[in-house]
Order: sequence, then C-alpha cells, then structure tokens
Amino acid sequence: MDYEAVIGLEVHAQLSTLSKIFCGCSTKFGAPPNTHTCPVCLGMPGVLPVLNKKAVDFAIRMGLATNCSISPKCRFARKNYFYPDLPKGYQISQYELPLCEHGWVEIETASGKKRIGITRIHLEEDAGKLIHDPYRPVSRVDLNRAGTPLMEIVSEPDMRTPEEAGAYLRVLHAILRYLDISDANMEEGNFRCDANISIRPKGQEEFGTRAELKNMNSFRNVERALAYEIERQTILLEEGGQVIQETRLYDAAANRTHPMRGKEDAHDYRYFPDPDLVPVMVDEAWIEEQRQALPELPGQRRARLADQYGLAQDDAAFLCTARETADYFEQCAGMCQNYKAVFNWVSGELTALLNARNLNIAQCPISATDLAELLKLIENGTISGKIAKTVFEKMAVSGQSPAQIVKESGLVQVTDSAVIEKAVDEVLAAHPEEVAAYKGGKKKLMGFFVGKIMQKTQGKANPNLVNQLVSAKLEQ
Repeated sequence: MDYEAVIGLEVHAQLSTLSKIFCGCSTKFGAPPNTHTCPVCLGMPGVLPVLNKKAVDFAIRMGLATNCSISPKCRFARKNYFYPDLPKGYQISQYELPLCEHGWVEIETASGKKRIGITRIHLEEDAGKLIHDPYRPVSRVDLNRAGTPLMEIVSEPDMRTPEEAGAYLRVLHAILRYLDISDANMEEGNFRCDANISIRPKGQEEFGTRAELKNMNSFRNVERALAYEIERQTILLEEGGQVIQETRLYDAAANRTHPMRGKEDAHDYRYFPDPDLVPVMVDEAWIEEQRQALPELPGQRRARLADQYGLAQDDAAFLCTARETADYFEQCAGMCQNYKAVFNWVSGELTALLNARNLNIAQCPISATDLAELLKLIENGTISGKIAKTVFEKMAVSGQSPAQIVKESGLVQVTDSAVIEKAVDEVLAAHPEEVAAYKGGKKKLMGFFVGKIMQKTQGKANPNLVNQLVSAKLEQ
C-alpha cells in the first residue's frame, strides 16, 4: 500500500530576555550550576511569580510575523507532571487561552510554495537540566535554566515529507533571528523541536496513530529522524503490526528512534488556571506598538534584494537565510556596484571559508569593506580574478587590506602589452606542434596557450589582453 506521512512540529524557542519569565534571575548561558536561581524559580513555598512583559512583547511580534491572531485575553495554566528538573512539580504554561492563534508561514517545496498552518503560539517557562555522570549511576540537577522564557510554536499537521519539515523549521528560525527575539542557537538548546508523525494510506482523511519524536538537535537530524520513523511505521503496518502512541528518542549516531514512554495527552497533565497569575489583557494599542517594532522580515527582504540588486530568486533566498549574511551582502554592495560579483564571492569563496573554519558570518575574518575593496581591484584591472583568490586567502590569514597585500606581494596585474606580447611569442615558439594543430582547426588549444602564458607571468597577465594577443598571433 502507498502511504503518506502526516507531520506536525512543536518548536520551543528561548526568548532573548535579560531575566527569566516570572522572576529577576539572569538568563545568561554558561554560568556555574545553580547560580542563576532564586526562591521563585526554585519553587519555594509562599513565593509569587511576576510576569516579564518583554516576553509577552516578543511573543506578540512572533505572532504578527507569522500571520496569527493576537488574543485579547490570554491566561497562564499549570501543567502538572513530576521530573527531577522541575522544582515546583508543575510548569507554568498556557492551555485553553494562548496568546496567538491561527497563523501560517510559507515554505518553498519542489512543487512551489506551500502554506503551513500554525495552530498556536504560547508562552511558558523552561525546566532545569539534568547532567548525567558518565562514570556512575548519578544525575545532577542544574536549575539555572528553570524559569527561562520559552515560546512554543505549534504547527498544524500540514507537512508530508521530512524535507517540508526542514524547510518549515528554517523559515521559523530565520524569522526569530530577524526579529532579534531569540538567538535560536540549537547547540545551547535555545531552539528545540519535537515532531508528531503518523502515516496513513494515500487518499485517506483519517489520521493514523502518531508517535512523538524528541532529542533532535539540528535541522538535518529532524529530517533524518522523520525519514527513519516513516520507514519504521510503514514496515510495521505492512507486516500486520500496529503503531502505538508513544514518545520516542532519536539516536543520531545510530540514525534510529527508541521508545521512551507512552505519549501523554492533555488530560494527563491536569491543566488548570494558575491562581497566582492574573489573565493578560492585550489591547490594540499594545499590538500596534509591537507591529511598529517589526523589522523587514525574510520574505520581504528576499523580494527586495531580488528587485533592487537584480538577483535571481534563489540567490536572494540564499542571502536571506541568515540576517547577518544579507547585511554583509548589502554593506558590500553599497561600496561595489557589481552586484552579481558581490553575490558570487559571498556565496562562493566567503561561504567556503566560513564552512572550512566552522564560523558564522558574524565571526568572518574578512570585513564587507575589505571584500568590496578586493572586488574593485578586479574591476579596475589592478589584479585578475585568479590573483584575487590568492589575495583573499592572504586576507583571511593576515587581516590585512587587499591593497596592502597586493603591494607587498607584488601581485599587480601586468597590463603592458609589450611585456605580455613577449611572453606570448616565447610560449608559441616553444610549442610549434600545438600552433600547427590550432591552425589546423583544433581551436580548443587556445586554453592551452593562455594557461601557459598565465603560468609564465605567474598569473599576473591581464587575461583579456592575453586572449587578444594570442588570437591575433595565431591568425597571422
């Protein structure tokens, strides 16, 4: 039987507030264990939570950026469960009255644009962290993270392939970074995803039994985990078995999922309104204030870059994946008007350099100003494109400007026709058989001659002038 997957994602993004959601403790990452805590986030008897307004501001912005309706009234609830890193024995979250509902984002698929619905966006507090001793059967609890503000974004079950799920996550990640409300750092756990997945025969409306997948710490691992789970559930059904509702952990090293526990439903958590927190009333003035704070979003910027700089849609989409990459491109393009060359270097040499060093563009050793200067040296004929790559490599190591490197290394392009003509004559004289073959019709040998001349001039000869002179000599 031909099956299709039904995928919904629950994304948790840690908000970039300075303090926690219900107390004044710092949210800074990397502090010694249990130093960013107080009686409120430790759940001591008699303490009262106080809502951090900035967290609500950020969630409203995300709701507006994802086409959600902002609820005029939202309420916090207690989600009851026991776990060693949950000091109160419950998590403050939102249930029946979330802050944002009924939104959507668009993703790019092989068959075009597709709209993915967003069921709700709500606020909640994070739990602490268990640190497992690798040598003894002991776990330690670090409660620094307990109480940090999380925004949970729950999608509709609109995705059908792992690739669509990956595209959706990348769109959300980009929006969060553009809004500057979360650094969305997956390595630090600031952008986490749980996936609900079931399969059903194609054409069937009713959903199959779903499994929830956890422990996926990269876009790629989300896609791999979903692909594995689709295959697992398909084999299970084809062999006459049944999929059971459960939570499964993904093992990236083995590329497989393992059962963790039975899947809880809402009633298992015994939600009820938190008696210590009043409902939050959101008026139009508050919503409008946050609307005015919205920056240019990834989709808007993609359209503008394509129009303003004459870029292909795919090229503009590449730049807009990360706000910092688009910023770098625009800064460079402001100083060098050869926009296609700027894009080619940003997407080519610069991206390769960052990947090789495992850096993001904010850590780039070559500034946009220096890259623009390098491109101007190519444009005005001071250096060739080939020499520029050598200069670029030296810039990445030394931090010097391209002009300094060109001057100190003697890399200025040779444009003296007499000097180049001498090199042409010497190369043609040294290869009489190739000259005869060229004149006999083997025109592809032009590349051979140009290569030899560039080698002879240490890559400094102007390539256009070399081609002109070789062509003229061979046609005599």
